[in-house]
Amino acid sequence: MNQRTHIETGLSVLEARLLNPQGGQVRRGAEVRPFITLGHETGAGATTVGQLLIPLLEQSFREEGQGWVFLDKNLLAHALATHNLPERLAEFLPEDTVSEIKSVIGELVGLHPSLWELEHKVSEAIMQLGYLGRMVIAGRAAYLITRSLSGGFHVKLAASAEVRIERVMKLLQCDAVTAAAHIRKTDRGRRRYVKTRFGQDVDDPHLYDLVINTDRMTPMAVARLIVEALRNRLLDLRASGGVDPALVEAAGVGI
Repeated sequence: MNQRTHIETGLSVLEARLLNPQGGQVRRGAEVRPFITLGHETGAGATTVGQLLIPLLEQSFREEGQGWVFLDKNLLAHALATHNLPERLAEFLPEDTVSEIKSVIGELVGLHPSLWELEHKVSEAIMQLGYLGRMVIAGRAAYLITRSLSGGFHVKLAASAEVRIERVMKLLQCDAVTAAAHIRKTDRGRRRYVKTRFGQDVDDPHLYDLVINTDRMTPMAVARLIVEALRNRLLDLRASGGVDPALVEAAGVGI
């Protein structure tokens, strides 16, 4: 499945679930279903791992009509569409506070709402996805926005500079110097965004339930490790009465 087909399939499943009166009506106080957030360093493999997670999760946590969805680069577009905002506004919301300059100009000429309002709407959409459950959400500090939801399992993917540069070189078809510059710029923006918006250090391991070094693990091995860790989390949640027992049974961890 190519990237375009993957995105189209994921969004079609998401749309169907949002419209499904059985599982799509998300309301505060309802049972929280499990979901995964992927925090990541640039080049640590989040997109590949996220795509591999979906079939593994659907196989491990079966429930009719409730497929899993992976949202990474298309997450912001979904968040904007949820609030009837044009997708072109995505350029004003990178994970970098430099966007505030563009935002102020845009506000003055009436191009879009304030940056604060846009960020609030995106965060609101991410929270809705968390309530809906069965999502793998990468980016936009989803692990911080959804911290209050007990169904969340928050993973950080990291890798050495050498490995990440090699991966980005292949992805962008560029030399090592260009790849290293891209990594520094992207990670710096993400770090600044998290610090400015949430007052947190993106590299703090205590923000995550599981931190994985992807240097010497295949993407499939990483995905399987995450699924196994989620299975154990569901077992703990069941013991505390915080998850549907049927979901735990489907995962093969009944007690």
